[in-house]
Amino acid sequence: MELITLILIIIIVLFLTVAVIFRKEIHSTRERDPSATGIIEIALTYSGLHALILHRMANGLWQMKVPFLPRFLSQFNRWLTGIEIHPAARIGAGLFIDHGMGVVIGETSIVGDNVTIFQGVTLGGTGKEKGKRHPNIEDNVVIGAGAKVLGNIVIGKNSYVGANAVVISDVPPNSTVVGVPGHVTKQDGNKIERTLDHIHVLDPITQTLDELRKKVEFLENRIKEGKDNGSKDI
Repeated sequence: MELITLILIIIIVLFLTVAVIFRKEIHSTRERDPSATGIIEIALTYSGLHALILHRMANGLWQMKVPFLPRFLSQFNRWLTGIEIHPAARIGAGLFIDHGMGVVIGETSIVGDNVTIFQGVTLGGTGKEKGKRHPNIEDNVVIGAGAKVLGNIVIGKNSYVGANAVVISDVPPNSTVVGVPGHVTKQDGNKIERTLDHIHVLDPITQTLDELRKKVEFLENRIKEGKDNGSKDI
C-alpha cells in the first residue's frame, strides 16, 4: 500500500512539473487542436508534447557537453514518438507538433515561438556542409503536412508553408509559400489571422493555369457554336 501511494505521489509530482514547465506548449495544443479535451489528455497522450519534453532534456545535456547521452535521448525520442529532433536544435516556447509522425528537425535549426508543425515536415540541410545548414523558423509560422524546408534560410514571422511544399530560399514575413520548389504569395504585408488551414492556400501559378483553362474552354465553345450555326464568325 505504501508503495502504491509513493508511486501515485511521484506521478502527481511529475504531472504538475510538466504542467508548469510546458504550460505554453499545453496551451498552444488546446488552442490549435479542436480534439484536445484537457490538460491530462494532452500530457499523457500527445506525442508532440512528449517529443518536446525529451528534447528539452537532450538539449540541456548537449549544452553541458555531456557525451553520447543527448544523442541517445534523441534517438529514443524518435523511437517513442516518431519525431526526430537533434539535441542541438534550438526550439522556442509554444511549439505545437500535430500528430508528429515523420517530423525531422536538424542540428542547426532554430524554431521561434508559437510555431505549428504538422506530420511529415522536415527542417533539413541541403548537403554535407558544416556549420549553419538548417533553417530558421520565426514566430507564429505554420508548416503544413509533408513540407520540406531545406538549407540555411529564414521563414519570416506569421508565414504559412503549404502542405508538401519544398522551400529552399528565404520567405518574407506574412507570406504564403506553396509548390515545388516553393514560391511566395505575399499577403499585403499584413499579419495573417491565425488559422490551421494549411491546404487551401493561394497558389498564383495554379490560379493562372486555371484562368487559361477557362479561356481555352470559352474559345472552344465559341468555335463549336459557330460550326453548329454554320457561321464562320466566331
